[in-house]
Amino acid sequence: MAKGILLAAMDFSAAPEDEFHDWYDLEHVPERLRVPGFLNGERWIGTTNPKISVATYDLDDVGVLQSPPYRAIAGENSSPWTKRTARFRKSLMRYEGEQLFPGDRTAPAEAAALLVIAMNIAAEHESDFNEWYNKEHIPALSAVLGTLRARRYRGTGAAQRYVALYHFASPEVPSSAEWRKAADTPWTHRLRPHFGDMIRFACRRYRRAG
Repeated sequence: MAKGILLAAMDFSAAPEDEFHDWYDLEHVPERLRVPGFLNGERWIGTTNPKISVATYDLDDVGVLQSPPYRAIAGENSSPWTKRTARFRKSLMRYEGEQLFPGDRTAPAEAAALLVIAMNIAAEHESDFNEWYNKEHIPALSAVLGTLRARRYRGTGAAQRYVALYHFASPEVPSSAEWRKAADTPWTHRLRPHFGDMIRFACRRYRRAG
């Protein structure tokens, strides 16, 4: 069961591209996948800006990030390679959260694309927001042809408290007429003015060259 998520988004425009990908593929992701409680690790690249990198890790639960094995490789204990690459990668978002809906689903292995939507909601509308997401928004978007999985999370510590992750069979799904129609409802319009700090990453699956 995957109740937790770790998501890291960064801009690597200033990076030597080969070194950035080598660091991620050969050290950073494998290092994390050796930590008990990390279930998978996937990399994504921005569809319109290929210098945007997103990594997602399904976790048994978010408490894994406080475990001794994870602490041994993170923060001040990061590897020399990680510390060296920090000078040329810009963090856009780091998010730790627990899965709210459906509850414990992992990422589908066959997905070709990912959409990340992160936001806050005014406190007085939070109950309505969660009901809308669980009862209308996620079910409607999940039913769009090409949507493989839709999940949502609540986290702490990041600028945005809520994140939704959508996995697709192709990058075109979230720009389709069917997707727009599913998202365009009176309930959505009523809540939209109360969204804050919204961020969106539309990505394709990263494939290592060669």
